[in-house]
Amino acid sequence: MTSGTGSAPIERTHVTAVAEGSGLRFSWDADARIEVRNLGTEVVIEANAAGLRTLAGHLLVLAGEGVPDGSHLHLEDGVGLEEGSVGLVLERSDEE
Repeated sequence: MTSGTGSAPIERTHVTAVAEGSGLRFSWDADARIEVRNLGTEVVIEANAAGLRTLAGHLLVLAGEGVPDGSHLHLEDGVGLEEGSVGLVLERSDEE
């Protein structure tokens, strides 16, 4: 994959998580910045372009065919999110 403004490849970090025997591979753009703030009545997810691509990729992994119900990814302050962020869990739920 290349960036939209040039031909240099986007650097990524890959993490494989195991959920009920399935290996899910999540990728982060190297320059991704994602911050999550709880404002009491709403939650704000603020991200740069690389962070938005990263979050979109995480959601597409969880939406993939054969991914089990309940599969999830925890993002936390300093671990996938900017320092000072509140935790964010992305979870697949196929129940109605």
